[in-house]
Amino acid sequence: MLNFIWAFMLIIGIAYGAFTGQMKTITDGALNSAGEAVTLCITMLGVMALWSGLMEIARASGLIARLTAGLSPFITFMFPRIPREHKARDYISTNIIANILGLGWACTPAGLKAMEELSKLEKERTGRHQTAASKEMCTFLILNISSLQLIPVNMIVYRTQYGSSDATAIIMPAILVTMFSTIIAIIYCKIMEKKQ
Repeated sequence: MLNFIWAFMLIIGIAYGAFTGQMKTITDGALNSAGEAVTLCITMLGVMALWSGLMEIARASGLIARLTAGLSPFITFMFPRIPREHKARDYISTNIIANILGLGWACTPAGLKAMEELSKLEKERTGRHQTAASKEMCTFLILNISSLQLIPVNMIVYRTQYGSSDATAIIMPAILVTMFSTIIAIIYCKIMEKKQ
């Protein structure tokens, strides 16, 4: 549906530009935007490579393992049905840590692995192929979407790229907003857990 909306807006814009004699402006805008998009992608690729590398260093140094151990009580609180030694707990912890550090792209592989492990766990419990998301999957997805962030790396990069005079001014508002969204997500998950 969203593709149709974007296509419709694009067609209307081009048609309006053609009827008003602004095709040169549309062409110039498209070319400038394409150049900006490539520059932004290269910048974001560099930032992603840096932070993914730092995550690997943190993992190799044992920092991720220590942070995962620190998150263990929270993981047990949010996912009481996942056994303590299950792989899904490690992937969920890694995903949460990456989100807290503002590494949206770096947390995606761990999030996908967590979902795979949660799917296997549900299959082990029920003995059949899973056709719907389990309670744990839904809880993980809600937590992942709310994602508490201490350092909104992506937003800082975007603001820097577009000439913000104080790109890091977003940090405190981002912490407050994501903290609030995470608290609401936790409350919601626990209410739904009690209802079920």
